[in-house]
Amino acid sequence: MVQEIVVADIGGTHARFAIAVIEDNHIARLDNQITMNSADHATLQIAWEAYGFEVGRKLPSDGAIAVAGPVGGDVLHLTNNSWMIRPHLIQEKLKLERYSLVNDFGAVGHAVALLEDRHFEHICGPDIPLSAEGLITVLGPGTGLGVAHVMRQARDYQVTETEGGHIDFSPHDEVEDRLLRHLRKEHSRVSVERVVAGPGLQTIYHVLAEIEGQASKRMDDKALWQLALSGEDSLASAAFDRFCLCLGAFAGDITLAQGARSVVIAGGLGSRIAHRLPSSGFRERFKAKGRFQSLMEQIPVKQLLHEQPGLFGAAGAFIKEHQ
Repeated sequence: MVQEIVVADIGGTHARFAIAVIEDNHIARLDNQITMNSADHATLQIAWEAYGFEVGRKLPSDGAIAVAGPVGGDVLHLTNNSWMIRPHLIQEKLKLERYSLVNDFGAVGHAVALLEDRHFEHICGPDIPLSAEGLITVLGPGTGLGVAHVMRQARDYQVTETEGGHIDFSPHDEVEDRLLRHLRKEHSRVSVERVVAGPGLQTIYHVLAEIEGQASKRMDDKALWQLALSGEDSLASAAFDRFCLCLGAFAGDITLAQGARSVVIAGGLGSRIAHRLPSSGFRERFKAKGRFQSLMEQIPVKQLLHEQPGLFGAAGAFIKEHQ
């Protein structure tokens, strides 16, 4: 049996759409992939209709939507995105007969559970496949910081969506103490997402400039990330190194909290920095958990390579819920 469903991955910056082709309850491919800037459209409904216009065809009557934020309640307020979604109106507004609604990192969790080993690249720990049984921690920086986990058991799996990126930021040294003090001036409570997400590099960069007594250059997040990854500016490079340290520490904390046997780094930004993580301080901070260091050294950490895990995972969530 072959069917098609519309899949959408709505993030803080981008809205991604595709038509997933499902054959015998397996995702065969993602057709008609289009990425829009979320700010270019006022609502999900308008963006959905714009997608249909772009692909030039009637959209399927089944769909799956991954959104950046919690999916419970009568009104969904997306994280880092002004759109609001009312679940009870989705069928009417989007002309859907059946649909699934998942957190964006919950969708990534479905992708992690369903994708083959070739879609994962080794970062640190033992170079072995993801655990066939037990829990896999999934996290990744993008516009925000996503966290989920996958429980594999008896050839089945369950995904738990979390808002783990909003736990408190925990400094490890004097530089990060200063970073926390800087953020407290603007936020009464500082979550780890303020540091370990795309916009966090700006804060790290400006704090390091203060420490060094230098004037920091003014630029947007995209330009700063390009400069940091180019290696052309020592201060921007130092900010990136610090970002990797904080990401490693947080990844280790979440892994301990969830009791995971494997870890997957995902997220739009995660894929951009994947090639740099093995040579950064990520590994040392990940395993630096005192009496549990030997345990952390036994946990494989992988980078998810699939180009559209949110779309793939949204389709996986639909299959699991409806079929």
